[in-house]
Amino acid sequence: MARPPRELSRREFLAVAGAAAALPLVGQGYRAGVLRAEPKRIRIRSVALDFEREPLIRPTGFKGGYLTELWQPVARLDSDSGQSHIGIGTQSVLWCDPRVLAKHSESAGNAMMLSVTDHALQMLVGESFTNPIELLDRILPDVHAFATRVTGLPDLRRTFALNALVPVDNAAWLLYAAENGIRTFDEMIPSEYRSGLSTRNKAIASLPSVTYGLPIEDVVQAAKDGYFVIKLKLGNPGTQAEMIEKDIARLTAVHRALSGMRTPHTTDGKLRYDVDPNQRYEKKESLLRLLDASRKIGAFDQIAFMEEPFADENDAHVGDVGVPIVADESVTRAVDANRRIQQGYAGFALKGIAKTLSETLKIARLAHERKMVCMAADLTVNPVLVDWNKNVAARLAPLPGFTTGMMETNGHQQYRRWSEMTSWHPCTDASWRRVERGVFVLDDDYYARSGCIFEESPHYRGLVTPAKTG
Repeated sequence: MARPPRELSRREFLAVAGAAAALPLVGQGYRAGVLRAEPKRIRIRSVALDFEREPLIRPTGFKGGYLTELWQPVARLDSDSGQSHIGIGTQSVLWCDPRVLAKHSESAGNAMMLSVTDHALQMLVGESFTNPIELLDRILPDVHAFATRVTGLPDLRRTFALNALVPVDNAAWLLYAAENGIRTFDEMIPSEYRSGLSTRNKAIASLPSVTYGLPIEDVVQAAKDGYFVIKLKLGNPGTQAEMIEKDIARLTAVHRALSGMRTPHTTDGKLRYDVDPNQRYEKKESLLRLLDASRKIGAFDQIAFMEEPFADENDAHVGDVGVPIVADESVTRAVDANRRIQQGYAGFALKGIAKTLSETLKIARLAHERKMVCMAADLTVNPVLVDWNKNVAARLAPLPGFTTGMMETNGHQQYRRWSEMTSWHPCTDASWRRVERGVFVLDDDYYARSGCIFEESPHYRGLVTPAKTG
């Protein structure tokens, strides 16, 4: 067996982030630019929308709240030329903005987000575009404004509008590809954004998610199954004082349960943790207290990285805490990414299946230019969207100390009907769909077929009746 690569020390890894922070800032955003010499102008003739409610095995807890189901919207776009393509999404109102569910029921919050998707689709009837990035840039301000009115939150986070736009954006990319004779994910990405997705990983580490209510025995089983990077969702419900006590207790319980588990994928044979407080920490002191506790129990050196602990508006510098911090929710555009870089963040958790592929391409390019690290994070999405996300993860450079790409995927842990949902994937039997000893193995077939995102799911297509012609 080949020797695992030497892992970079904390100092070496954090030096990467420090060097990136010292580079000159790029502009406040990116212009869409020309994708092809003469891109075809596409006019949208009609649209459609439907959805399915998918129950979860148990209430899934994060961001101080719980979800019991996730709605799966399906959007359809039809062009004047006769092309018709669908885009699939997964809604997560709690992840987008917990304040919505603090004011409304779970079903009401989902209905609000679905109404935002419908509003976006109705805006597009009769509109034309040459590429999806230009289209999204044009409609996002109005869609976000509509979402603020629907939810009653004038400062609603942009992620709510972006999450609502995922099925629309995906349908636009597939329509764009069909109209321009594009057949692969690599070809579909505009040339000016390809540098951010220029790696071709042979394998991707799959990160299972440990939410508040997940039994410890399930975590142990995941490690026995070969998963070697465990995503631990913290930021437990309650006051800040109650939260940090619960977080320390949860980290301690998980670490003790996994202390005897070994993996061939790290130099010391120990598992690694992705610690995610989901922006619940109000002060840096809480973060430092958690890290001090991790040292006392022997878990500190196993923290591969942490996803952002603070809310968007928090300006605390994190480059000196001893572990790499990556930004997720707070980065929805290049200007957000620049701000986090200045605050010492080491990289980004990309989420094309939650914040649209169009916006994700901009962040991935910026990360490449600034030599930042990236991984792909989940939203507990359906199996079809797992492969949309995998197309991004497959092309991101591995984090220091790892030889594989990295992608969180936890739908198999959360959905009650996961097996049935898997059967709706157009390439359900493909070997690269299955996790083997903690990794997705990607072969030439995977890249040739782009995870089958261009092959339509009959089940989801059946939800949106084709437009009548005549």
